[in-house]
Amino acid sequence: MKRFLIFCSTVFICTSLWGQSAKRLLREADGLFEEKLYHEALPLYLEGLKAEPDHAAANFKAGLCYLETLYKEKAVGHLEKAFRKDPGLDPRLLMFLGEAYQYDHQFGKALQTYTAFGKSAASRDFKEHLDRKMYECQNGIRYMADPVKAQIDNIGGVINSEFPDYAPVISADESVMVFTSRREGSTGKQVSLQDGQYYEDLYISYKVAGNWTAPRNIMEVNTEKHDACIALSPDGKQLFIYRDSRGGDIYSSTFDAIQNTWTKPQSLGDNVNTKYYEPSVSMTSDGNLIYFSSNRPGGLGGLDIYVSRKDSKGNWGPAVNLGAPINTPYDDDAPFIHADGQTLYFSSRGHAGMGGYDIYRSTNEAGGRWSQPENLGYPINTAGEDSYFVLSADNRHGYYASAKEGGYGEKDIYLISMPRPKVMLVAATRTIESSKATITAKSLEIRQVKLENNANTTILKGRITDAFTKEPLIADVVLTNNENAEVIGEHKSDSAGTYLTVMPSGKNYRFAVEKNGYLFHSENFEIPPSKGYQEIVLDVELKRVSVGSRIILRNIFFDFDQATLKKESTAELLNLLEIMSQVPKLKIEISGHTDSKGSADYNKKLSERRARAVVDYLIAKGVAPERLTFKGFGMEKPLVSNDDEEGRALNRRTEFLIVGN
Repeated sequence: MKRFLIFCSTVFICTSLWGQSAKRLLREADGLFEEKLYHEALPLYLEGLKAEPDHAAANFKAGLCYLETLYKEKAVGHLEKAFRKDPGLDPRLLMFLGEAYQYDHQFGKALQTYTAFGKSAASRDFKEHLDRKMYECQNGIRYMADPVKAQIDNIGGVINSEFPDYAPVISADESVMVFTSRREGSTGKQVSLQDGQYYEDLYISYKVAGNWTAPRNIMEVNTEKHDACIALSPDGKQLFIYRDSRGGDIYSSTFDAIQNTWTKPQSLGDNVNTKYYEPSVSMTSDGNLIYFSSNRPGGLGGLDIYVSRKDSKGNWGPAVNLGAPINTPYDDDAPFIHADGQTLYFSSRGHAGMGGYDIYRSTNEAGGRWSQPENLGYPINTAGEDSYFVLSADNRHGYYASAKEGGYGEKDIYLISMPRPKVMLVAATRTIESSKATITAKSLEIRQVKLENNANTTILKGRITDAFTKEPLIADVVLTNNENAEVIGEHKSDSAGTYLTVMPSGKNYRFAVEKNGYLFHSENFEIPPSKGYQEIVLDVELKRVSVGSRIILRNIFFDFDQATLKKESTAELLNLLEIMSQVPKLKIEISGHTDSKGSADYNKKLSERRARAVVDYLIAKGVAPERLTFKGFGMEKPLVSNDDEEGRALNRRTEFLIVGN
């Protein structure tokens, strides 16, 4: 009996001490809660509730703390218990419980709870908020009943860490990824006093043989404070960075192919950056437009999406609000303009969402109007915060960050396999070779994919080398709209000679590779408006400016059976003039060639007249006549067989031969 009494006394003392400790923890948590330090208060509430699991007020506040975290759905149990123990604890309790159900995707329960809250006097102060939340739950029920066929997978531990990893951006062909991380080893090696985590840094990874390489800290652009990645140009050579200067500004850095490094970030200028908040941006594949978000005065809501056009001096012009139907009275943020230049993805707290930010798609239609935004659906969108979504040019893979159970850290980067294609065409390779003439494009591989949500975009990429040494070259890659001779894209190949450019469907393009001391190389691409996604791999060998070097002028055009130069030839002719100006003693021969249709005599005369038209143009622009000769070969020197239209098209051409230097 004595031992039993001692045991009971010990248990009583321990229980009393444990209870006192729990009360102390809960008081400390309450102090942090009052200061709105929810992340610090939550673990104290959870520890205190181990001793007093039925404490209504502590459960209520723990639930509210969870609603301030990335794991809002964990508020359900605590708020349910608070409501069971003391329904009158707080007049807003049912509203918060409804939000917890909504974040947990229990949309039916959330609607019932919101409806019950709507009958209380307290709801009068939250009518607009309550109406919105009930609308989101109705959307959530509808979306979950008809989910999209998308698979969402963690991208893996090579990219993700135990720390927050988020805001992924990719090049159009998914060969480059840049993202933001708060992992150990940041540039400043210090933590933020606001949340106790390392400052944001940008990291880069490359896809090699289908796998991502270990991320590298982009030390050239990172500072000791916050530096966040917000966009990457489709060719992967221009990086956009958010910095917490003034109200929050957008900066840009360009990859320097010669130095093999990123340049010092520069502000996008006062038309884009203001004393207000500019957190996100996206640039079109031609580099002429940016879409960005800002909460500057004059918008429709909090954050609105704006567009700015690059002027003739390379500066970003006045910002224009996209207006309805893109922007809403709520926050509209994180624009991403697809490589096709016509499809805008963005995140919004408005529109037909199911809670927090949802991701939407809108298309620029005839007349420049944007279509009504379309919600990407469940499970891409959830009741939580779904934002900073990017999509590959072929529409097959989306990327975003999320805090999901089973991840590596707080936020991880996820790969979204979008709805499967209806039709996929097998890759084909065509190699052009001829003993009668040298064609600098050694390989031309075309892979076409037709998708359910068709991406009307062509990616052109490859490697540029010296024709003699086979060494890689850093060269200028210029894409021109032949219709108006407008340059719509200028890039440089990198130190490995690789390049990438994007051609939206519906134009006739001149693709040219230029480098001082070399003859330019050009190709012509006619991309019909209805053309779906395709990748063209074009490796180019440049020839030095020397006697005997020959190139094919792919962008010299004549009407059928005529010898008058078409206006679409302008860009190619200007390149010829530039070469003649750069090398004042250069002497060239322009030759014309036809296919095998028609008589040999007629074709020879036609090809001669066409060659002469090019020479006459150069003379009219100031080139001395003695530097120019012309010949017409008709059908005498075919590059390939004339048995089909593809071959005949290749044989109809104008050539440029250096005969003196």
